[in-house]
Amino acid sequence: MRKHLLTAAFALLAALPPATAQKIKLQEGSLAPLNGISKLNIQYDYSDMSVGKFDKEADYLEKKKADYNKDEAGKGDRWEASWKNDRAARFEPQFEELFNKYGAGLTVGKYPSEKYTLVFKTTFTEPGFNVHVMRKNALINAEVLIIETASPSTVIARLSLDKSPGRTFGGYDYDTGERIQEAYAAAGKALAKYFEKERN
Repeated sequence: MRKHLLTAAFALLAALPPATAQKIKLQEGSLAPLNGISKLNIQYDYSDMSVGKFDKEADYLEKKKADYNKDEAGKGDRWEASWKNDRAARFEPQFEELFNKYGAGLTVGKYPSEKYTLVFKTTFTEPGFNVHVMRKNALINAEVLIIETASPSTVIARLSLDKSPGRTFGGYDYDTGERIQEAYAAAGKALAKYFEKERN
């Protein structure tokens, strides 16, 4: 009996998709100016974001909204509203919560009087899917800028953050927003740890 259970477990693991390796890389500049800084203002940017196989988010939204409205009048409009509202309601709070938890004294938030601002620019979103028997994890790519708050054109550092994975423990993330929310949580945690390492 135990042998059968082990065989089934290995078969299940083999069927799972490979883990996504999140990667953060400093593209230019330095994080050294952040030494001694305890707070960063934060801004989010979703302009010029591609989604799934669509180069432009607008094309993705148009297709999904039309498909949902075809199934049920008004469903696509409600879905589009949720897609946009999830940013401020779910994604951004999750990013900040995890960054601040692992930032070792460096916190991000709405601090417009602080010297530096972290701009989190999402460049790609893979919404993923979960239909019980099959799933594809969400993930996001982003460009992270550290700029002078009073002089936004002055870039202190530019980083790339690729393949931040989004899925919940146990895999019960049937809601698109929930999967993407977890990608922002993972990004916040990873970026905070990277900043802690590079600043010390």
